[in-house]
Order: sequence, then C-alpha cells, then structure tokens
Amino acid sequence: MRAKIRVASLAAGALCVALSASACAGAGGGNSAGDPNSINVLMVNNPQMEDLQRLTADNFTKETGIRVNFTVLPENDVRAKISQEFSSQAGQYDVASLSNYEIPFYSANGWLAPLDNVAKDPEFNQADILPAYTASLTGKDGKLYGEPFYGESSFLMYRKDIFAAKGLTMPEKPTWDQVADLAAKVDGAVPGMKGICLRGEPGWGQVFAPLTTVVNTFGGTWFDKDWNAKVNAPEFTAAVDFYTKLVRDHGEAGAAQAGFTECLTNMSQSKVAMWYDATSAAGALEANDSPVRGKIGYAQAPVKETKSSGWLWTWSWAAQAASKKQDAADKFIAWASSKKYEELVASKFGWSKVPSGKRISTYENADFQKAAPFFKAERFAIENADPKNPGVQPRPAVGIQFVGIPEFAALGTRVSQGVSSAIAGQGSVADAVAKGQEAAQKVGDKYK
Repeated sequence: MRAKIRVASLAAGALCVALSASACAGAGGGNSAGDPNSINVLMVNNPQMEDLQRLTADNFTKETGIRVNFTVLPENDVRAKISQEFSSQAGQYDVASLSNYEIPFYSANGWLAPLDNVAKDPEFNQADILPAYTASLTGKDGKLYGEPFYGESSFLMYRKDIFAAKGLTMPEKPTWDQVADLAAKVDGAVPGMKGICLRGEPGWGQVFAPLTTVVNTFGGTWFDKDWNAKVNAPEFTAAVDFYTKLVRDHGEAGAAQAGFTECLTNMSQSKVAMWYDATSAAGALEANDSPVRGKIGYAQAPVKETKSSGWLWTWSWAAQAASKKQDAADKFIAWASSKKYEELVASKFGWSKVPSGKRISTYENADFQKAAPFFKAERFAIENADPKNPGVQPRPAVGIQFVGIPEFAALGTRVSQGVSSAIAGQGSVADAVAKGQEAAQKVGDKYK
C-alpha cells in the first residue's frame, strides 16, 4: 500500500518514458485495440507482478493465444493512472490491479465489469478463495468485481536468534506495550541493529497503513458513526504519540523516509530486530536467497484495547467496464489468480515466492507449509481481520487501515505529512493531529 496521488493526464507512452524505459515492457508490446487476441493490463510493479510478467508469454499466451501487453508502474503512479483511465472509461486498458479499497466505489460508479464468468468457473473454484476477500471484492449489488492476486494482513516479524541470545520471549499475541519494551531490550543487540522498523514515509498507504491499525487498537478512529472527525481525540493522539516515540527511540535510521521497501531491506540486512508490517513480506524473508531465512519468528499484530488489529488487503484483478474484450480479460484474470498459476510460480521460483494469502488450498499444501514457516500466523491474521468492526466503536464506513471512501486517499496523505515531520523531529504530533482534525472534518461534513 502506498499513497494515491493526483497527476495531470498524460499519454501512456509519455508517462512510461518519464518513469523508466523498462516500466512499460510487455509480453508482446504494442496496443491491443485492433488485435482481438491481445489485451492491455495496467499493474503495480510489486515483485509478484514482475514474476507474472516474466511467466505470461511462455504459459498463458502459449496456452490461449492471447497476448498480454503490460504497463507496469510504481504504486503511486499506477494508482493515478488507473484512476484517470477507469473514471474516464477510455477503454485503453482491459484489466488493472486494484485493491479492496478502490473496488467497492469503482464498482458503485459503474467503472468495473462483474466477473461472473470467473466466479462460476468450476476450475477456478471460487470457494477456495478466502471468504474475507470474496466479501471485500463484492459490490453493493452482490456481484463480484475483483479476484485476488495475493492477499495479506499484518503481523510482527522478529529475529528469533537475537531474542534467544538476549533471553527474551515474544508472545504469540503481544501488546504494543510489550513490543515497546522488547524494542528497547534488543536495540543494539548487535552492532548497528535497531529495535524495530516502522514505516514513516508520508502516504495514506505508507505510514498510515500500520499507524491506523495502532489508532484502532488504542481506541481511536478517524470518524465516529455520525461522521464527526476524531483525529485530535485523546485516543488517536495517544496512538500517534506512541508510534512516533517508538520509532524515534528505537526505530530504523531515516525512518521519516522509510516505507515497506526500506523496512524489508533493513530486516533482510539485519539492521533491525523487529518489523511490524504486511504478512506478504514474509515470503521475501524466507526466500532461498534471503540472508535471514529461517531466523524470523512471526507473531500477531500487537494490540491494546482490541482482540486483534491486523489489516486486510489484497491486490486484485479487475476488468474495465468499457473494455471490448471481456472474454479475454476474464481468461487472464482466471489464470493469474488460479491455483495452477501458483503451482507454476512454485515450479519456477520456489513455494516461498508464490502469490499466496488468498486460497485455502495453498495453506493446506504441504510444500507451501514447508517453505513458509509463517503460514499459520498469516492465515490466522487474515481470517481474524474484521473490516466492519476494526476498533472499539461503530464506524461509518468499512476498512481497517483505511476509511472506505474515495476522499480518504487525499485526507490520509495530507495528515501523514505532519506525522512524518514529527517522526523526523521537524514538527509535533499535536500540530499534526490538529491540522488533521480540520481536514478530516471537512470530509466528514460531506457525508452528514
């Protein structure tokens, strides 16, 4: 998850040149408009998607005759590009990677085509998809508009060997107070190692992805059930104070610029002893070439006032309503989210690289279990995430690490800038939440 930004409308080719020449490399290249046997796919440049890009031509295209032209962009850029494309219904792209944040209101706006053919395909086996994702990708009309490519919750990753050397024990379900205490004790356990890595980079999907789960379990919320903003409420403020102090006292170097990628690097390079973030990170930590493979333990997302606090997220495939190639789009989506595709990835790159977190059968696969020591903790976190009731009070919209309204992308990003400044020591939490309250109330007033 990263922040959604607004950019001026640009042609796809010009945007790709501006970002990088490799960003638009595809399995066949060119535009599919006049070719009935090709489709255009717009997707984020996460590692799982890059593996998909490498495997498509020799497998999906070879089997179906359908060429896939990929446009692959960094997360902030792809969000802006997808928003531009789907809101205008230009029809240039047939399929895009969307999340359970966007799909509910994209489908309500009529921008997506329902995936009835995929869901009803016995070979695809919709019943094998974890129910939490089927529910979160279903529109208000009861139709399914997204199929997960991979899914995730959040949990705490820690160095088992470091904890053992210090005589420390990580609870299976720790509290945030326990985590802060442990972070202090393992800070400096070996030269250059800090206690914990927490995202500090601005963005609704960067610092506020983990931080909003802290807000929830501290008893806070962005809005109460009547759309009154609560950003400067004592509980919200306490959570931001706690998070900011923890990362400033025992967190990674350059925390105000650190996002998911930077924390993954820090954990992989033994620069931190703990990391609270997406469960999908575990596959990289347990990969065959990971220097920390086998050294990581996995505990549930830390709590304070709630029983659980892990988020729920999925990068999913969705088809544009304006696409003239719905049949080809459905075939690609069914293949990319299939059990067969997971087995293909396993055969090429190993089971730890499989885009997991979405299928029941994957968690029951002995080969996956052997390669993924985190599988029990990940599945528990996903299945216990509750987007409808993530905190201690009723909410006006669904969402754990986000508020399920279109305006939250801009709102969360705006407030995050003040929080990141506080983490950097260039501002205060009090100022950040005061300005955040003002911005949030303007959003809330629209829904009253």
